[in-house]
Amino acid sequence: MKLKALLKNLKPTELRAAEDIEISGICYDSRRVVAGSLFVAIRGLQSDGHDHISSAVEKGAVCVICEKAPQDSTIPYVLVEDSRAALALVSSAFYGDAHKKLKIIGVTGTNGKTTTACLIKQMLESLTDKPIGLIGTLGDFIGDNEVSHSRATSTTPDPDELHELFAQMVRAGCEYAVMEVSSHALVLEKLTGVEFEVGIFTNLTQDHLDFHGSLEEYAKAKARLGGQSRTMAINIDDSYALTMIENATAQVMTFSTKNNSADLVAREIRMQPSKVEFCALMTGELVRAEIAIPGNFSVYNALAAMLALRILGFSLDECAAALQKCSGVPGRAESVPTGRDFTVLIDYAHTPDALENIISAVRAGTTGRVVTLFGCGGDRDRTKRPIMGETAAKLSDFLIVTSDNPRTEEPEAIIADILEGVQDSKTPYEVIPDRRAAIAYAINNAKPNDTIILAGKGHETYQEINGVKQDLDERVVVAEVLA
Repeated sequence: MKLKALLKNLKPTELRAAEDIEISGICYDSRRVVAGSLFVAIRGLQSDGHDHISSAVEKGAVCVICEKAPQDSTIPYVLVEDSRAALALVSSAFYGDAHKKLKIIGVTGTNGKTTTACLIKQMLESLTDKPIGLIGTLGDFIGDNEVSHSRATSTTPDPDELHELFAQMVRAGCEYAVMEVSSHALVLEKLTGVEFEVGIFTNLTQDHLDFHGSLEEYAKAKARLGGQSRTMAINIDDSYALTMIENATAQVMTFSTKNNSADLVAREIRMQPSKVEFCALMTGELVRAEIAIPGNFSVYNALAAMLALRILGFSLDECAAALQKCSGVPGRAESVPTGRDFTVLIDYAHTPDALENIISAVRAGTTGRVVTLFGCGGDRDRTKRPIMGETAAKLSDFLIVTSDNPRTEEPEAIIADILEGVQDSKTPYEVIPDRRAAIAYAINNAKPNDTIILAGKGHETYQEINGVKQDLDERVVVAEVLA
């Protein structure tokens, strides 16, 4: 593709390159540059791409997009005000602006993004009988087929991979794509130029303060989705709902379990050990609905999904019928077969609010003890660790404090932070830093009718220790212990 075609969405401050240069690919990592690449120099959190321009050119980059001119005046370059936004716009152009051929539903919030996105995908597939695209924490899918990619574990792909995914979805016949939208992605301009048919805000609680600095800045980051969505569906019960409403530039619709002024309201909520039943009400419409995932948080996820589909033009009856067909979501209140007289659940809860939600949901359906096993991630927000410790101790009958992904931190140091919130509690607890050993302890000491919650890892099948990912699938560990 010619450089001129790639720049159609850009307004460069300076162009020092021939517009007929042939571009074979786009890259912002100089280590991945190949002959014919357009290299985008980005000021990263740990390194500055401008320092690697010469290396990129040596490896075959034929042009550079940058915020400051290269020292070598012979290098063809395009000067822009924001390289991150430019990366998104040229990536879109390179893949034929494929996102404009899709109806994209974006889900943001601290908790519930993955479950809500998966519910929407399953419901749309049920109602349209067509493949639906899904981008998020569990992977990237077109229908039932997972799309291979090179990205790490970030919720939202970088623009070059994101727009390639959109192009693959269009070629596969997708009409809709559902994606999780992280606050990082919004701040780092990964989604610049993408318009969402529906944006969804689930909730906002403490997380990622190591990146955003404060809850207010975190909320402002989430609220950016409202400026890129044709219609915004907002959980009006959340304390940050007003921030989201004020930042939405188009139509706003709301959902609630408490406020009758919302567009979609859940009433007559009945909790069951394995599901939740409720009545969903909109003006002129009332249906009975159920979701096969226990807990009050499941009602909010279900409402978010139903309202999204209602905005897309489906009736409330169709939404309820499709919701009832939905299966569970991997790593979200996922029951692991044990063949014993106790229950083991795996859940991704890794924030204070999510931990409270899953323990409270389990409490409602457990006649024995609620045993919670959890840790906190390393190199992440330290302030939430004692809060999670206090929350788990307050709501559980027994607590096992262990490791999550310690990354480059010492596991014992992370555990010490957690224990600040546990030590004044009367709830008995054990500290077992090795997560495999902790799971074995929980199972070997289980009593009849207990429910053991393995919190934090969810769908992940690895544990990152000293920067190295090691195999750790909790389903496998449970099976090995039981065997």
